[in-house]
Amino acid sequence: MVSLAEVKDILTERQGDGELTAEQKLALEHAQKFSRLDSKKAKKLVKELTELGFVSEINAVKLADILPSHPDDVRLVFSKERASVEKKDIEKILSVVQKYL
Repeated sequence: MVSLAEVKDILTERQGDGELTAEQKLALEHAQKFSRLDSKKAKKLVKELTELGFVSEINAVKLADILPSHPDDVRLVFSKERASVEKKDIEKILSVVQKYL
């Protein structure tokens, strides 16, 4: 799992090595438009979120990509999980994400 910021770095590096395919160009353009953190901060945020214990790596990457600022945004990320996220856990997530905004 990699965040949009890491995708941007990977594709930018590959672009320097040679020509990108059409799909790679579209992915790079998308990553440039929508990634809000640099790759080091995104990796650090994912690590912090997974260390909370109740956030999987895939959800941590999603949270790092969207940088939610509202509890409803966090609930959407966890909407496909079997168990719902408690209010105190959402607050923990938002406090960790807030440090990166």
